[in-house]
Amino acid sequence: MMQKEDCFYLGKIVKKHSFKGEVVIKLDTDEPDLYENLESVFVDLGNNLIPFFIEKSTLSKGTMFRVKFEDVDTEADAEAILRSEVYLPLDMLPKLSGDKFYYHEVIGFKVIDTVFGEVGSIVSINDSSAQPLFEIDREGKEIFIPMIDDFIKKIDRGNRTIEVETPEGLIDLYLS
Repeated sequence: MMQKEDCFYLGKIVKKHSFKGEVVIKLDTDEPDLYENLESVFVDLGNNLIPFFIEKSTLSKGTMFRVKFEDVDTEADAEAILRSEVYLPLDMLPKLSGDKFYYHEVIGFKVIDTVFGEVGSIVSINDSSAQPLFEIDREGKEIFIPMIDDFIKKIDRGNRTIEVETPEGLIDLYLS
């Protein structure tokens, strides 16, 4: 059984496309082309990730992905999976390089500020605000650093560190 924590969110089934059970998945990605030739996806049904096999698919209008699943042959079949979230295993994520990264990938990385020094370890990414934040644990204290391109100087995957340059006083705010 595939678990959600071993997967990433690919998108959502947003509408039915034909009388033959086709559906449209709105992909949550900047690079929809990477997913053009998928053989299968996991559909979240009642909190279980169920594998669905793709008979044929076409990418239309950017992130709209039209799919005909095996054994989804009628409108009623399509209706049953409508509005479901779609996932793929983490190992299918295209590898990112340089200063681009996936949120899940940097959990546990150490954050080092060019002025302050070692800040702590990333425990999670808070993306509920307008600006996503690194949530960092420093000996039990929480520190939030906005994930702004200007702040992120270097990502070192080998050493699992992220070098940042934050405005003077930002880190101290959390420590006083």
